[in-house]
Amino acid sequence: MKLRLEANSLRLRLSEADAQQLAQTGRVAVAVGLPGAGPLTYALEQTEAPDFSVSYAAGGLTVHLPAALARPWLGSEQNGLSATLPLEAGQALRILVEKDLDCRH
Repeated sequence: MKLRLEANSLRLRLSEADAQQLAQTGRVAVAVGLPGAGPLTYALEQTEAPDFSVSYAAGGLTVHLPAALARPWLGSEQNGLSATLPLEAGQALRILVEKDLDCRH
């Protein structure tokens, strides 16, 4: 799984293996080792909540994806899901979760 952060936007791209793991276990995570700081972990996790959410604690960033959206998306040809979450001072965080699959034609 790839993570891209850019000016109030967070993008996760899942390989085919990542998408299968998310479908089977409800979670996919990656840990990146950082010298002198321990790992930075980022994850995508299905939840029964009705909306996208993001949590951050102790070196871990988790995007919570509503299972009601994830299940049909994982079994379809649809490439991505997106959401916009409100931030302080009238700003917003755009979240994009995409399948990063090989070309199939």
